Amino acid sequence: MLSIQTKAEKICELLIENYGNTIVEREMEPIDELVLAILSQNTTDVNMFRAFENLKAVYPTWEQVLATSEGELAEVIKPSGFFHVKANRIQATLNEIHRRVGRLDISHLKDMPLPDAKKWLTSLHGVGPKTASIVLLFCFGKATLPVDTHVWRVTKRLGLIPEKTSRESAQPLLEEILPHDCIYSLNHNLIRHGREVCLARRPRCASCILQGECDYFQKTTCH
Repeated sequence: MLSIQTKAEKICELLIENYGNTIVEREMEPIDELVLAILSQNTTDVNMFRAFENLKAVYPTWEQVLATSEGELAEVIKPSGFFHVKANRIQATLNEIHRRVGRLDISHLKDMPLPDAKKWLTSLHGVGPKTASIVLLFCFGKATLPVDTHVWRVTKRLGLIPEKTSRESAQPLLEEILPHDCIYSLNHNLIRHGREVCLARRPRCASCILQGECDYFQKTTCH
């Protein structure tokens, strides 16, 4: 039987063969990426970007975001949903960064060890493991995997993590077994595979390129 690390490497290779080796689709300043990640919580990509574009159009600087009222900010980011909660989180996060660093800048995270950088970010109000990983992966190239619902579902079905693993506890388990040079492409490829093939209700097992590595496929009658 293959080790879990060998299985993870094989899955990574198959996904790259099918979807490519995408590293990152956008280049943003770290604070921009952090706020965008907060806006992304519990909404679609379309609504997330619409809210972010509104925010940048109304407030060209993050200092202006801090200076406005929470209610006005909430109205600007309304397309993202849960806009009152997110407005509070954005302002609280920016305030805390300014208090700790003396300016709205988190570039110091680049030189911090990954565990320390994660701890620093997740200590901010409204910043969880997924949000922190998005910033650290996309902005600083650190080998940490953001675990959204697609990544969580697909990796459980594949058997990379136990079936009853919570989404939050999935991240350290996956980062321990995944080859670090593959994590960058996996963020994109696992999400795409979850959206197009490994669907939540009716997974398309018959056309899945990961059949040979998938515990779920072996246990069901899909094949």
